[in-house]
Amino acid sequence: MSPNETKRGRFVRIANRRTNQVLSELRKLGNCSNTRMYEYTEADVRKIFRTLKKELDRVEKLFSSEDTNEFKLE
Repeated sequence: MSPNETKRGRFVRIANRRTNQVLSELRKLGNCSNTRMYEYTEADVRKIFRTLKKELDRVEKLFSSEDTNEFKLE
């Protein structure tokens, strides 16, 4: 981080790079759907996407401003 870089600037720079890396890896995963080169079952596919969705939901919650771990009586 350069001394003149803001927190926002750092976020934008890093988030852009990391998001593009994830998208690139997802495209590579999509290449595995080629049945001429690979063999897989529907169960394999469900397991992959269940895992990806679970992790995506977990990361999305990290960006939430709600503290869901706090107990409150209302």
